[in-house]
Amino acid sequence: MEHIGLLAAALTTFSFLPQALLTLRTRKTDEISLIMYLMLNVGIACWLIDGVVQDDLALILANSVTLLFSLPILMVKGGNKLAGREWGGLWQRAGAYLEQLFTGSLHQLGVRRAESD
Repeated sequence: MEHIGLLAAALTTFSFLPQALLTLRTRKTDEISLIMYLMLNVGIACWLIDGVVQDDLALILANSVTLLFSLPILMVKGGNKLAGREWGGLWQRAGAYLEQLFTGSLHQLGVRRAESD
């Protein structure tokens, strides 16, 4: 049973690595929840503190590595939010809505889009 626990710890700990690498490479965080990552990182920090208090090396190692992978995502997300770089998604949706509205209005007036070959 100890092997299952070690496998579970490794999988959950390293599950943040792909997202961390992607976030650091692209800096895109529009679809990531700030509140979720804030709560998650505070929870991980609490587990880390608990491990230190209990002198539990497994808790300390697992949560240190998890925090190492999860904290950069939170930092990029927070930086994007503060710098106002997350409005892109909103403006894209607004633009798509206006395009649909405009296209629909033209269609009702009998104006058709030019067909492309």
